[in-house]
Amino acid sequence: MLAGREGSRRVVLAADRAARRTGLAVGMPVAKAQALLPGLTVMPARQDEDRAALVRLALWLQQRVTPIAATDGADGLVLDTTGADHLLGGEPMMLRDIARRLKGAGITARTAVADTLGAAHAMTRTSVGAAVIVPPGEQAMALADLPVAALRLPAEIVASLTDLGLTRIRALASAPRAPLVLRFGDILTRRLDQAYGRVDEPIQPVRPVDPVTVSRSFAEPIAAAETIARYIGKLVLPLCAGLEERGLGARRLDLLLHRVDSAIQAVRVALARPTRDPGHLQRLLSERIETIDPGFGIERMELTAVLAEPLEQRQQISSLIDAPEADLSGLVDTLANRLGHKALYRVVPVESDVPERSVRRVPPLAPVGNATWPEKWPESWPRPTRLLSHPEPIETMAMLPDHPPVFFVWRGVRHKVQCADGPERVFGEWWRDDAELATARDYFRVENTSGERFWIYRAGDGEHGETGSQRWFLHGLFA
Repeated sequence: MLAGREGSRRVVLAADRAARRTGLAVGMPVAKAQALLPGLTVMPARQDEDRAALVRLALWLQQRVTPIAATDGADGLVLDTTGADHLLGGEPMMLRDIARRLKGAGITARTAVADTLGAAHAMTRTSVGAAVIVPPGEQAMALADLPVAALRLPAEIVASLTDLGLTRIRALASAPRAPLVLRFGDILTRRLDQAYGRVDEPIQPVRPVDPVTVSRSFAEPIAAAETIARYIGKLVLPLCAGLEERGLGARRLDLLLHRVDSAIQAVRVALARPTRDPGHLQRLLSERIETIDPGFGIERMELTAVLAEPLEQRQQISSLIDAPEADLSGLVDTLANRLGHKALYRVVPVESDVPERSVRRVPPLAPVGNATWPEKWPESWPRPTRLLSHPEPIETMAMLPDHPPVFFVWRGVRHKVQCADGPERVFGEWWRDDAELATARDYFRVENTSGERFWIYRAGDGEHGETGSQRWFLHGLFA
């Protein structure tokens, strides 16, 4: 258990699962907790260090997910992913990617996506699922049955509402407002309106230390796309000059547009290689203008190079006989910012005998590793043109362990085997896992009566159970 002070009281700030099962709760006086559980281990909370770590985590996610990231209380983060989720494959894939990244760092997190900060805060702290997506415009329905404590209200107000019988947000939303404001002040109705989206709640994003950033304020708000594009060009020039002074090139740019209603519109572009070419950066940012909602006008624009790397100077071609090196970074940047970075990749070889491990996806302009593609596959064991991402189970009938199937059923279609070649035995990689020490696969190249060719295998040697499940799978298709 972690203990700290709230005013003059020493209270419980955090407790592990075993302690909570005994009745301990956050906010309970430490003396009461020690009386309930003798022998309880009490450690002082380092709240300043926790806050600093939360800010570092926000900056880490800001570089990888969205330009607008801020802390939410002592244990949460809020990310405005508007305009950035498509770069990560959409909201469901984005939440899975965030959870995976945090899990890799040893952090367990619950995530939610909603139209408002208040709704997302409530869903992450009260929902059972690890990832929740509230459909647009349905935050009122999603919040209806949640406790009023999810509205970020002070504990004394929550206790008073409970005494009045207002324990759920549905009941609170339908109660007369005037008596509530008279008794509790405007914080109660303001939190409710913020969660429902009736009142805007600006997010103040954290910023990395000393980034290259430029900004411009306007005497009169701007809204026209042509005007925004013109001022993007005026911001890019001093940004590139600042990058040049530091010997850096931008890898990721965030354009924040502060509206007169205190809302912030964000545009993020990423680059395959460091660059400080003003024309290229202006084109990438201008292509995203159609995603901007200026509202009643934009009063300030801020452009930041949130990720920058040293930019190496390259020698220009100085001889007529030197062949120019093709630079595809501009094309890659344009396609990646339109389609999403996960939709653009290339495949490189990996030294592995297991087929699904022998290739992997890398960014289009990633450096080439030491592994190379074989110049020519052995004539007797060619590889399929298309390798499935995951082997799919099939139903088969084989006469003997070393014989190919007579037929197989894949995706509900029965294929009669006309001819086959095999088996090619592939053993597990014992240095990865002890379970692969005895595993084996027998691959066959089979052709059906229609001339279609498939790559199938049996998990196991057909005789010994420790070598595999003896089930059959389809792993690839030949041209």
